[in-house]
Amino acid sequence: MIAHLALGSLLIVINVAIQAELFGVFSRRLESIIVFLRRRLRRFANTAALVVGVLFVLFVITIQIWVWALAFLFAGAIAGLEPALYFTTVAFTTLGFGDITLDPSWRLLSGITAANGFLSFGWSTAYMVELVRRTA
Repeated sequence: MIAHLALGSLLIVINVAIQAELFGVFSRRLESIIVFLRRRLRRFANTAALVVGVLFVLFVITIQIWVWALAFLFAGAIAGLEPALYFTTVAFTTLGFGDITLDPSWRLLSGITAANGFLSFGWSTAYMVELVRRTA
């Protein structure tokens, strides 16, 4: 149990670092993206900037899901890449279908995956609110 808590904590730290770094890179480039879009799209520039922002946030979340899925796969908690990606996506989004479950010895990680997703989506929502403010 302690080893699984440590693994889950490590994966959360990795995902927080990924999200922080990628959001930082995007934020530093945002002004140049908006200027570029305003030159090309004029009236639709702010909408285009928001679309780009949403796609970027989804890209960051996808990377985090892959981190968890690969961890489940390499740890032997789930056999097969597709089931690992599917389970992680369902857990990370806190949807929780329950059609794929972890062995009882690994199930603590499903809750930690969901907690990571809950925090990531909250952070992403706050980031998108800031993006809307900056493009207005």
